[in-house]
Amino acid sequence: MREILEVLETKRAAARLGGGTKRVEAQHAKGKLTARERLEVFLDPGSFEEWDMFVEHRSADFGMAEQKVPGDGVVTGFGTVDGKLVFVFSQDFTVFGGSLSEAHAEKICKVMDQAMKVGAPVIGLNDSGGARIQEGVASLGGYAEVFQRNVLASGVVPQISLIMGPCAGGAVYSPAMTDFIFMVKDSSYMFVTGPDVVKTVTHEVVSAEDLGGAVTHTAKSGVADLAFEDDVEALLRLRDFVGFLPSSNRSPAPVRPTDDPADRPEMSLDTLIPANPNKPYDMKELIGKVVDEGDFFELQPAFAGNIVIGLARMQGRTVGIVANQPMVLAGCLDIDSSRKAARFVRFCDAFNIPIVTFVDVPGFLPGTSQEYGGIIKHGAKLLFAYAEATVPKVTVITRKAYGGAYDVMASKHLRGDVNYAWPTAEIAVMGPKGAVEIIFRADLGDAEKIAARTEEYREKFANPFVAAARGYVDDVIMPHNTRRRICKALAMLSEKKLENPWKKHDNLPL
Repeated sequence: MREILEVLETKRAAARLGGGTKRVEAQHAKGKLTARERLEVFLDPGSFEEWDMFVEHRSADFGMAEQKVPGDGVVTGFGTVDGKLVFVFSQDFTVFGGSLSEAHAEKICKVMDQAMKVGAPVIGLNDSGGARIQEGVASLGGYAEVFQRNVLASGVVPQISLIMGPCAGGAVYSPAMTDFIFMVKDSSYMFVTGPDVVKTVTHEVVSAEDLGGAVTHTAKSGVADLAFEDDVEALLRLRDFVGFLPSSNRSPAPVRPTDDPADRPEMSLDTLIPANPNKPYDMKELIGKVVDEGDFFELQPAFAGNIVIGLARMQGRTVGIVANQPMVLAGCLDIDSSRKAARFVRFCDAFNIPIVTFVDVPGFLPGTSQEYGGIIKHGAKLLFAYAEATVPKVTVITRKAYGGAYDVMASKHLRGDVNYAWPTAEIAVMGPKGAVEIIFRADLGDAEKIAARTEEYREKFANPFVAAARGYVDDVIMPHNTRRRICKALAMLSEKKLENPWKKHDNLPL
């Protein structure tokens, strides 16, 4: 027995050491934690249960038979985050550069399969040089097995990818299919083809950071949701984020006790909207003053800033927030903002998270670049997402809600459950000035008459009462009561049951 225990401990020690002391030191020199250190920061102390510590690759080509490391470059298992069960895999760059082999993929697939069985989130800490070349097609098959699980798990359990090193080639498609992607600045990157290939094919000279770094993907491409300064910040913020999420599509939105009263008035909101209808204000100020304790976990803040998305809590229960941002492009919807919000709305709907929408939208952004880029299809994605959502939907129109954009932003016509408007709301086909110039184009030369017609239009249509008279708005509320009214609406909707007609799946305008 003693000999067996010694062998066991020797193998455990080898697995924990990963690629060896020198490679661990090299990882640290780059400012990066090792795979196991990352799990220690992310998971509750002592909660990690490791699986497949002794798995080794089965390749014999190119001298690989003599190069075997227990664990084969990925640490897998389960643990807890603030007591919530999660399944994790953490790629170990010190072992074969974290490259994916057939055995490596099997380990990841095992935890993903188990997560779907028991209903728990899957968290992937990615740090890999890609497919293990020595294994050829077997490693590519391994990637495809992981991809298949990503698809099957989509909408069943939350999937989060934290990119903490390289992620290139086919490897990027697994994170791309997860619900959220977080990155670490200056040490992580994602791209399908690297700088050398780009230079060869297109003659463009670009660095890995500019091509696929954290700033690129959070600000330009929209591929990633957030970028953090270092490994520790990323892992701690990931812990916070997991706290907002339900465990699976069969679980309700999580609840955390709060001392913030549901009926708390916020008098400053009564003066939030400027007297000048063309003057912007910060929608994030409204969000911060309405949600529990001002705690708003914003996603994709650097991308498509004309719409704001993120998770917060109302009366302790997680809610999804979607809001037009007048500070950017006057809050107009465009291609990027429509895609950004549509995917978030669909995530919330898949995981039973109520959606609170704040509306101040003058319409869709005009221009040839938008039309040529397919704004019709992309705008329809957001409309489609709201229309198919069956979770509780509460909408507050703060100022402008013009044209088709009014319909798209969780209007009553798209099965909005409770729709409020502030007294400052303007719900109309278009703004008074534009409408008058079309209706009374014969009077365009008479400034006095146009001004009178504009004021007439504003009184008749650019207010919330025409919509309220038709029942399209359930009530016109004072801004300082916004938190109380939303909390009451969500409490009323807590047992809402609504099902869409049976279908194999929808055909979202991709």
